[in-house]
Amino acid sequence: MGSVSVPGDGPRGRHLRLAVVPVRAAAKEHSGIIRRGAKILHAFSEATVPKITIITRKAYGGAYDVMSSKHIGADLVYAWPTSEIAVMGPDGAINIIFRKEIEEAKNKEKRRAELVKEYRDKFANPYIAAELGYIDKVIFPRETRPLICKGLEMLASKRQSRPPKKHGNIPL
Repeated sequence: MGSVSVPGDGPRGRHLRLAVVPVRAAAKEHSGIIRRGAKILHAFSEATVPKITIITRKAYGGAYDVMSSKHIGADLVYAWPTSEIAVMGPDGAINIIFRKEIEEAKNKEKRRAELVKEYRDKFANPYIAAELGYIDKVIFPRETRPLICKGLEMLASKRQSRPPKKHGNIPL
């Protein structure tokens, strides 16, 4: 499916009823990303069909949750070894957490690069997410199609009952 983008999110939310999410916050917020992301979140969480998520690149913060994570009911979540899963991207996190340390460093860029690498190793890799139960398995790209097929076979008889309701309350 791709990444979250304002023009693509309206149709994506409507047709859903597979993704990775790099987002540039401030510009996206002004163009309606929060409202459209809420529609996608509603569609994913309301869906009763089998939901299999493959994280191929970056999955950060709220965008990770919105795009059918375990937290909102995905049945299976896999990630490639090169993917990054964290509360925020390493560059942004380091700029906030270690701002003073970077400012005081003799070689700012070198220290910043060291901290980014350390953050990636400790927090933003799929193995940490798997250890925490956020993803089911770290897979190689060549395993993707067979695992999706097996997952769909396994979930073919999935039946999810929902409380009866007259209408949903989709965010507009």
